[in-house]
Parts: sequence; structure tokens; C-alpha cells
Amino acid sequence: MAADLGVLRANLTNIFGDKLVSMEERLGELTIVVGAADMLDVLTRLHDAPELRFEQLIDLCGVDYSTYGSDVSEGGAYFASDIPAESASAYPHRFAVVYNLLSVSNNARIRVRVFADEDEFPVLPSVIDIWTSANWYEREAYDLYGIRFAGHPDLRRILLPFEADFHPLLKKFEASSGDA
Repeated sequence: MAADLGVLRANLTNIFGDKLVSMEERLGELTIVVGAADMLDVLTRLHDAPELRFEQLIDLCGVDYSTYGSDVSEGGAYFASDIPAESASAYPHRFAVVYNLLSVSNNARIRVRVFADEDEFPVLPSVIDIWTSANWYEREAYDLYGIRFAGHPDLRRILLPFEADFHPLLKKFEASSGDA
């Protein structure tokens, strides 16, 4: 039987209070947004607090929100910077990392979204000291999005050649058509 989301929501609110930027439920799971400055404290407590105990990092992925909210029905997508202010994305920054966590002890899952403070040079702290499984996930997010993880012991490309000077999942990346 899955954990009671009401109990999980109450525990998160009690433990973290104003460190939670937002909390929403979708598809039977909670997603919390945490500021970059509070990220390590929140993730450590999610791991260590007995009423939470999210022992496993299931996945970590980078997200580029630069075209979030784009209208593709009228001749192509456009960047968020081109969207009129009244309809601009509600997201504060371009890049985020999403952590998918599992508590086997409490039979619960949670998503944690953290936005990097800088859009031009996105950096967040590494979580390897909390979950060692983050090693390759952080390398992948660096390789594909250019998101750097401060304190990572071996942040280098994992999928692309070392000499590659691009990050293919950036919204501004244009793949060549192969035509010469």
C-alpha cells in the first residue's frame, strides 16, 4: 500500500516550512520545488529524517525550460525570452534539475525540482555525498545540458566525445541535417 500523501505533505510542511517554494500533487505523487541555497539541506533531511527516509535516488535529470510555454501551432516554437511578459513562463530560471526519490521504508515517492540560479552558467551542488548513485546521472546532465555540479569528483563527459563543444539537449542546439 502506497504512503498516504496527506501524511507525507504534512511531514514535508512541518520539517521544511518556508524552504519549500511550492508543492503540488500530480499523478498520485508530490513534486516539491526547493531553492538552490536550501537544496543540500532539504535533500539531506529527505534522506535522513526517519519520517521521510528517501533512501534511493531513482533518477536525476536536467531540464531546459527556455521554450516552456511556447506555441508551436503558429509556425514554430520560440524561446521564453520572446514570449510577452503577460504570458511568460512561471519558472524563475532556465535550467532545473529534477530528483526522483524513493522511500522503500515508507513506500513513498517524491520529485524535487531545483532551479540553477544562473541561466548562462548553471551550477548546483553535487548530491553524491547523499546518494552515490548520483555520479553518472550528474555527469549525464552535464554532458547533455551543460549543468555543472559543484563538488562532483569526476565531472566529465559520459556520452559524448571529450572534445565536443556543445550540449545537445539545449533548446538552442541545432542539429545538422546531414546535407552538405
